[in-house]
Amino acid sequence: MCSRKFFVGGNWKCNGTVDEVKKICCMLNNGEVPCPNHIETIISPPFVFIPLVKSMLRTDFQVAAQNCWKGKGGAFTGEISAEMLANLHVPWVILGHSERRQLCGETDAIVAEKTAYALDNGLKVCLCVGETLEERERNETGAVVARQTAAVASKICCWANVVIAYEPIWAIGTGKVATPQQAQEVHYNLRKWLDCYVSPHVAMNMRIIYGGSVTAANCKEIGANPDVDGFLVGGASLKEDFIAILNARNYQH
Repeated sequence: MCSRKFFVGGNWKCNGTVDEVKKICCMLNNGEVPCPNHIETIISPPFVFIPLVKSMLRTDFQVAAQNCWKGKGGAFTGEISAEMLANLHVPWVILGHSERRQLCGETDAIVAEKTAYALDNGLKVCLCVGETLEERERNETGAVVARQTAAVASKICCWANVVIAYEPIWAIGTGKVATPQQAQEVHYNLRKWLDCYVSPHVAMNMRIIYGGSVTAANCKEIGANPDVDGFLVGGASLKEDFIAILNARNYQH
């Protein structure tokens, strides 16, 4: 039985001022959380706050970018390259988030290009996949998640530096949340897909985390599922709730 280290990401999205960021960093620094032997934690502030967060945040929390460009830097106004993130010693990047897919028109192919380029430049990737409410109601969840993952599988050979975040779009920022059974079913089927189409080794070792209105109240029940290896947290990552979510597995501090 593979022991996959619990993984929790805090995605701040487009939120924060300097004062607010300092307060959140102080809250995180003072939080009593499991040691890095038991949990891996990434904090993903807006690009403009990355240097401030890096300078303030405790060393057992890693910093992640919320996005990056699909190739080398150049005449791409408003974009951030993987090389820039590597130069700033930012180890992680979140790619394929549903808000990028839906609001910015990022296709499966673009997300796959971004993922491959980021990995080639030494970054680790939290890859987001997930279905809309309409797709779930048409029983297309498995097909959608497989399609999104397959696009990336066609571009990369090594999955060692990838974490997959299943984020049902209908549960992001809505207060709705997948039941523990729904989350486990999707994670199990995605792991089975990886076993069939990538490799049994990747399937066994891949950390598949859940995102979508995760709170202190629901994290323990969802996180108890055998194929749920952690969380990608949105709004709750800006609050004290995040400390409780980091403790969802009740490890010794």
